[in-house]
Amino acid sequence: MLPSSIQISGEPLSGAEVRDICRGLRDNAVRLLSLRGCRLCDRDFGRICRALAGATSLAQLNLNLGVVSSPSRIKQLAEALRTNRSIQSLFLHGSPLTDAGLALLNPALALHPALVALDLGDCMLGDEAINLICGLLPPDGAKSGLKELTLSANPGITPKGWSRLAIAVAHSSQVRVLNLDYNPLGDHVAGMLAVAVASSRTLEVLDLEGTGLTNQSAQTLLDMVENYPTALRSLVLAENSISPELQQQICDLLSEGEEEEEMAGGAADTQEWERGREPAAHQRSGSSWMCPSDPSSQMVLMTSGLGDSLLAETEM
Repeated sequence: MLPSSIQISGEPLSGAEVRDICRGLRDNAVRLLSLRGCRLCDRDFGRICRALAGATSLAQLNLNLGVVSSPSRIKQLAEALRTNRSIQSLFLHGSPLTDAGLALLNPALALHPALVALDLGDCMLGDEAINLICGLLPPDGAKSGLKELTLSANPGITPKGWSRLAIAVAHSSQVRVLNLDYNPLGDHVAGMLAVAVASSRTLEVLDLEGTGLTNQSAQTLLDMVENYPTALRSLVLAENSISPELQQQICDLLSEGEEEEEMAGGAADTQEWERGREPAAHQRSGSSWMCPSDPSSQMVLMTSGLGDSLLAETEM
């Protein structure tokens, strides 16, 4: 029997549902577990954590929108992650972690052998958290690290913290997707990120939607895309004070670069990894990469073929 997917959104979990989830995890019958915005007692949360600790088929865990709601739950999740060896994507968007909570999670995240995607959007993080996150983006060749990082809507991070992240991204050999939307970055931070993009050999998607940028930032980014070869394929600049003309110029240059790559080597078809990242409040305009709609509010069981390309890559 192929591993399945369990997705429940915005519902209180009954004791029977928790038992079924734990049984599926223990039997290694679950590939994706999404409990987005679900309400459950601390005892049941602990039961699920103990079950996922030994799960060997679980590849994606979505606890978005406040499921990890207290220090005790953070500790229970950290204990589970210390033992688990299979989770590749962890989504905690909208959890009140704070810097202290991430400090509790960080040792387990840093040592996890399979983790490649992490969503810490809207988690009330600051500069201390950025210092920890940079440790998950090791310098070239040091060790495997994150390929997808989401830090949306964490306004407590200062320009000093973002500069540290930009340096880590510039020297990371792994990061492909970086989502920084809805942070008050401004033109100064955008300039540092442009240098990071120019230096990175792997960064393909950068989301800067609603980050307080102006035409000054756009011109810097345009110069970077026009004059320096990068891996960048998608740059999201919606909801900023940037002229449509500049946005279109950047988009056209990125499209030209992608077409040239395809003509030179032929782009291999890859299946889309099912994302647990929270969608923006409105549809992204001008973006070549879109978030999926919200999951169903009902439990869904289905055989899973999701993420086969990414899974195959990390299992090699």
